[in-house]
Amino acid sequence: MRLLPVIALFLASCAGVPPVAEYVNPVLDRDFPDPAVLRAADGNFYVYATQSMRGDQVLNIQVARSRDLVRWEHLGDALPAKPSWAGQNQNIWAPHVIYDSARRSYIMYYSAEPDKAKGKCLAVATSAVASGPFVDSGEPLLCGDGIEHIDPMAFDDPKTGKRLLYWGSGSRPIRVRELAPDRLRFAPGSEAREVLRPEPGRAYHSLIEGAWTIYRGGTYYLFYSGDRCCGSKASYALMVARSNDAFGPFEKFAGTILEKNAHWLAPGHNSVIADDAGTDWILYHAMRGAPERLLLLDRIEYRDGWPRVKDDQPSVSRQIAPALRR
Repeated sequence: MRLLPVIALFLASCAGVPPVAEYVNPVLDRDFPDPAVLRAADGNFYVYATQSMRGDQVLNIQVARSRDLVRWEHLGDALPAKPSWAGQNQNIWAPHVIYDSARRSYIMYYSAEPDKAKGKCLAVATSAVASGPFVDSGEPLLCGDGIEHIDPMAFDDPKTGKRLLYWGSGSRPIRVRELAPDRLRFAPGSEAREVLRPEPGRAYHSLIEGAWTIYRGGTYYLFYSGDRCCGSKASYALMVARSNDAFGPFEKFAGTILEKNAHWLAPGHNSVIADDAGTDWILYHAMRGAPERLLLLDRIEYRDGWPRVKDDQPSVSRQIAPALRR
């Protein structure tokens, strides 16, 4: 395993990428839960996160920017105006942003608590630039009785060209459904399909959420997190499943790919991005004793057909940073 940094540097050299720096977790030392990363048209990386506070100011959806995935500049609130149908509550979280090049628009999917119902809703907003401000579409995409309709993740299926949305939580299955071409609603006639079910009695599986799907080497990998994300009794970990179809069925990996250690508690709710050498990196949150969920970064290794993180735990020592052209 000590060869991995050398291999990464060799690949970077072959790809014309200059030598990279090192880093130590966390890469953003502030409350930044449920991070979702995007490489934008301007060449920068943007990462979006659940609501938090800056002094006495509430940030509905946080956004930060980076050139190297390591040094992040916090930009503030990407959704400064709450949606009209959820203006009385302050529960806005779990964003994911995708760029539609045909429409030259950034589309944000997120979760919110409506004013006139008790459940939670999926929502969608748009912006001309990655940093925002995003403006809500004016109505929720889908609402439920509890928290079963949260944690959206948009995914363009490279095999079929379909625009998909994954979501789920609340001890209910993770689902996927096709979106309409404008991405602002579900495709007419489409139906939600279950892709992963919780498993009461199995560690970290009584509640599963935070879906993030990638396509690598002909296989779909669906990352997900399980159990209690936060608070003083947080017990959270990160898992993965795989399939040869975006709609499943998905085979779950037998164990966890990220679990707590002596330094970091409750790691989970991840996103994945590739560097310029083709190496995948995982951004996720974890706790360091306090309730704040900080932003962490680690390299993904593929072993026996599964994406893994070294030692299946958050890194605590100095690491080789992602290989990126400057």
